[in-house]
Amino acid sequence: MKQVKQRTLLIYILLILFVAGLVLYTVRYVALGSRWASFPGNLSAYDSGIPVLGQILDRSGIVLYDAAQGAYSDDDTLRRATLHAVGDREGNISTSALQSFQKQLIGYTLLTGTAGGGGRVYLTLDSRLQTAAYEALNGAKGTIGVYNYQTGEILCMVSSPSFDPADPPEIRDGDTQYDGVYLNRFLSSAFTPGSVFKVVTAAAALEKLEGVASRTFHCSGSVTIGGDTITCPYVHGDMDFYGAMANSCNCVFAQLAVELGGSILSSYAQQAGLLDGGSVSGIDTAAGTYVISENDSEVGWSGVGQYEDLANPCALMTMMGAIAGRGSAREPYLLDKVTSMTDTAARSTGTSGTMHLWNADTCQALADMLRNNVTETYGQSRFGDLPVCAKSGTAEVGQGKAPHSWFAGFVDSDDLPLAFVALVENGGGGSAVAGSAAAQVLRTAAELL
Repeated sequence: MKQVKQRTLLIYILLILFVAGLVLYTVRYVALGSRWASFPGNLSAYDSGIPVLGQILDRSGIVLYDAAQGAYSDDDTLRRATLHAVGDREGNISTSALQSFQKQLIGYTLLTGTAGGGGRVYLTLDSRLQTAAYEALNGAKGTIGVYNYQTGEILCMVSSPSFDPADPPEIRDGDTQYDGVYLNRFLSSAFTPGSVFKVVTAAAALEKLEGVASRTFHCSGSVTIGGDTITCPYVHGDMDFYGAMANSCNCVFAQLAVELGGSILSSYAQQAGLLDGGSVSGIDTAAGTYVISENDSEVGWSGVGQYEDLANPCALMTMMGAIAGRGSAREPYLLDKVTSMTDTAARSTGTSGTMHLWNADTCQALADMLRNNVTETYGQSRFGDLPVCAKSGTAEVGQGKAPHSWFAGFVDSDDLPLAFVALVENGGGGSAVAGSAAAQVLRTAAELL
């Protein structure tokens, strides 16, 4: 009898352990199932670390990549234009959809696992605008980004150089044609901003230097600050604050920077979102740099976007969106929605937070100045009827290289609420080179959107 009781107790213990193990497994399955399924060693979902389930599509449903077929779009130009957004089969582009949205691509659910054939991952990108931006860069190294500052949707995110992911080239070390080809310059790089940074200096001056908007300034072509000579490409003569921005006068903005001091400029760059790296649908973006100096000459150069200043293109675009929103804008996002392969069940939707910038009056004044830049300096005819507000930048990079060409701004319209950034590395004059590329993309957007 005693032996029966012992055996019964043992069975009860084993049963309890079994139930506890089953409960533990169930809890872990619910909590960690998607992680298990998305492990690159899962041969039913991955081949050499690349998903073999699901599709990547643009906002209109155009298939950019079919993982099951390992096939890209039939359009050669579109494949090159979306390389950095979609990714390559070898997984070299870490910020791509193929790398960043793997869980969504394999389409894991608690009930079916990955048996549903994966998920359809819709990006916010517009294929037509991607192609237009890629063609506008015309093979130059750089990036163009466009987003809706009222919704946060990134409509265009092109990085160059690129290649055809359906027929990738053999890239050797030192091959200048493909220098930095795996890097998404829009998300993952920071560059000397040049005169685009004068927008930050202007914001600080408007809020910290009483009466600056009504002051008269004089430019003789150069000014000596801290024993160093800061030059302008032209003698601008007498001008008001608007004129100083329209002329992009280094002399004026260098002196304003010294009046403000490096600490204030650093805080305003921080407020603008230029210093801390951000996130776009879970993809980290590069941080910028502003070095506070005790040397007046260095402070002066920092106020015109030189010295040690660095800025990420996506961050500059978002700053322009917040100015357009008179102090706030939706933060950019790339992942629109994920559905089953039969489009019967949406499992997630794109979201974004709100970026808060300077006060509304400051942003209104900046918007007016940026609009004046277009009408008085850059030329409205380049943009058709679009009410574009913008700032160019010609960023000196030294080493005998041509300066980086920048053009960033927004369309001040509820009908087409777009903020944009264009960068052409070593392209020369900002308005002439990057401005022309941006204008081409914006005209396309006006026709299509």
